[in-house]
Amino acid sequence: MEGPGAESGKRLLVLGAGPAQLGLLAAARERGIFVIALDRDPAAPGFRYADRRAIISTEDEQGIERLAAAEGVEGILAPGIDWPVAIAARVAQRLGLPHPLDPAVAALTVSKLKQRERLAEAGVPQPSWRVVSEVEEGLPVPSVVKAPDRQGQRGLTLIRSEEDFPAAIAAAIEESRSGVAVVEEVVDGPEVTVNAFSVRGRFHPLTVTDRLTAETPAYGVALAHVWPSEADGDAAKVAEAATAALGITDGPTYTQLRAGQVMEVAARLGGGHDAELAHAALGVDLNALALDAALGEPVWTAALRAEPQVGGAVVRFLVPPEGVLQEVEGIDEARAVEGVQEVRIYREPGHVFGEFRRGGDRAGAIFATGASREEALERANEAARHIRFKVAAESLV
Repeated sequence: MEGPGAESGKRLLVLGAGPAQLGLLAAARERGIFVIALDRDPAAPGFRYADRRAIISTEDEQGIERLAAAEGVEGILAPGIDWPVAIAARVAQRLGLPHPLDPAVAALTVSKLKQRERLAEAGVPQPSWRVVSEVEEGLPVPSVVKAPDRQGQRGLTLIRSEEDFPAAIAAAIEESRSGVAVVEEVVDGPEVTVNAFSVRGRFHPLTVTDRLTAETPAYGVALAHVWPSEADGDAAKVAEAATAALGITDGPTYTQLRAGQVMEVAARLGGGHDAELAHAALGVDLNALALDAALGEPVWTAALRAEPQVGGAVVRFLVPPEGVLQEVEGIDEARAVEGVQEVRIYREPGHVFGEFRRGGDRAGAIFATGASREEALERANEAARHIRFKVAAESLV
């Protein structure tokens, strides 16, 4: 389907058109790039920025390659989601397109199991972990059971009792592409995210944000990213060591740490509007840099010079009630709150909100800045109080 954009720039294929891709898609459109976006969801909110859209799964590698070849794209990019990162790298190599990641490195980054093995070899601090295909003796309690090759809390369970293991391991294996589950030690302590960009092997750390998360059943889902972090410590140094261990030399990275230990590294832009937060906080345009890298254009380190723009910046996510969305009220009032830069509502009326369990269940986000992190967070919270999601019970007919 054709969109309203003019076919005046380079042609870029973006894998995914969901909330995690909104910032990159908007940046590409603003830059005059002809955007072909694909997503299996016909109602994906990012399609509004696409010049052409395709209803294809972000995991359909053959379909993606056929589309990229037919469209004659000059770059392919998978922002905000893990598994398609490796698909993008492989398709780019086969079609002779530029890409910041070697396919072997990309494959390493999208597997939590392979990451754990490589980080262990390099001595990077991380939780203790174990691969299982069934319940075994001596599994730690508490712990987290997860699929080694999924994201967004799919197949993830927080274990508080030994009786939880059978169902949790079965759920993780059901979601897993590799038929195994990973059991990880629960690390207590604050969680932070390091957003960075590498150029020719040099790691440039940017925002280190506090990642405020939900409790069970949405364990680990981010409710807010708050900059600057109160628990920074050596997070940037640990993230740099992890990135080097995985062989990432170019492009964006998103590293989550808890109490100084690496939870995971993603070789992509963060899926929680992290690039926009970095731009507001430090004046560094990660979306633009990711576009340059994907299209084979030069990336200059001068563009990574971080200069604080504000005292604090926040992305605060919106959690809806369950039901069929009828309308969203209070958006204008939320946008009028001092310091609020943007309010994003992800879903249109008719969307069915289920139980809040995963990142994909969030309904929107508020971006706010202030003279301090506390002021930015309070402004975001004040704006959120204005937003009202009116829902109706889902029909059983």
